[in-house]
This record gives sequence, structure tokens and C-alpha cells, in this order.
Amino acid sequence: MIGWVDLQVPEVGRQLDQFASHSKFKGVRHLVASEPADDWVAQEAVGRGLDELAQRNLSYDLLVHTRHLKHAQQVVERHPHLRFVIDHVAKPPIKSAEIDQWAAGLKGVAAAPNVWCKLSGLVTEADWSNWRVEDLIPYVDKVLEYFGPARIMFGSDWPVCLLAASYAQVLESLQTLLADLSDEDRELIFAKNAATFYRIQEQALAA
Repeated sequence: MIGWVDLQVPEVGRQLDQFASHSKFKGVRHLVASEPADDWVAQEAVGRGLDELAQRNLSYDLLVHTRHLKHAQQVVERHPHLRFVIDHVAKPPIKSAEIDQWAAGLKGVAAAPNVWCKLSGLVTEADWSNWRVEDLIPYVDKVLEYFGPARIMFGSDWPVCLLAASYAQVLESLQTLLADLSDEDRELIFAKNAATFYRIQEQALAA
């Protein structure tokens, strides 16, 4: 369970302690794109909340767009002891086939070793009605280049993916795009990395 707390309030530590008493609570996510200020995640009050997450060995999901990546880079560098994951590959502009600005921003964030990336949400950034697996190749290639198989995890983005594709289509498209990787690397991306990042016990994963 990835939950939500207001990272800016003084009592955030108490709230996190309450949530973290439940074993399935693993971290926090915030809809950064909904904030009027693009630098919201880099603000001092948010930073204090992120420190509280790090103290409790919780993680933070970065739900950001291209315009937020330069601020995200500052944040991940300031908080080296906190595990971050970029959700939905930072929403690349696949439909318009633009890549340079997104790629440059993602590369900067990926340089921090405490950041992972979810291969998720790609089909809804493409043309919902006419997307093809080939449309996703340049973006997936960049993620592989910047993060490597050890810091990437598959995500379905279900049920939001249903706007453009079924769960099965999303899974099949990523299996196709990652087919050239070794069995070990695919196992990392489709299972083991998420278990490590979110501290999922091996017996729970097996179950």
C-alpha cells in the first residue's frame, strides 16, 4: 500500500508512525502535477516530510511530468538516504513523439543511485486509439540506458491503462520490448526489484 500524507504538516511524523504500524504500508505518493507550483516537491516544508519518510525506511513515489524533473533531481540529491521511484516514466510525450527534453530531465534524476523507475503508464501517454508497441521503443530504451535492469520495475497502471489498453496488452507490450534482456534481468524488472524496493517479504511474494 502506497498512501498519502500531507508532507508539509508538523505532525507528519506521527501520521507516518500510525500508518507504518500496518505492515502493508510501504510509502507515500503525492500528485505533484496537481500542485500549482512546479517546484512543489523541492520546497523546504516538503523536504522535512521526506526526511521523516527516510527515518522510517519508507519510500516516496515521484508522480511527475517532464517539467518537474529538474526539481526532482534537486530533491533526490538532497535526500540520498530516501528511496525514490519515478512513476509512469515521468509521463513522456509519446503521442507527439517528443523525447529530448524528457530524456535530459530523466537522465539527471537517474544519476542518483537512490532512484528507481517504473515502466508504467506508457500507453496512456501515446495515442489511445492507435498506439503501437513501436511507439514506445525510444522511451523504454532511454529508461534501460539510464537506470539499467537493476533499478526498473514493471507497473500496469491498471485500471487507468484501460483508457488505451487492457492489462494483458500492457503486459504483452513490455514483455515484447524487454525480450532481448536476459532471463535474470527480466525477473528483476517484473518481480524482484519491486519486492526489494517496497520491502516485500519473499514468502509474501511467493504466496
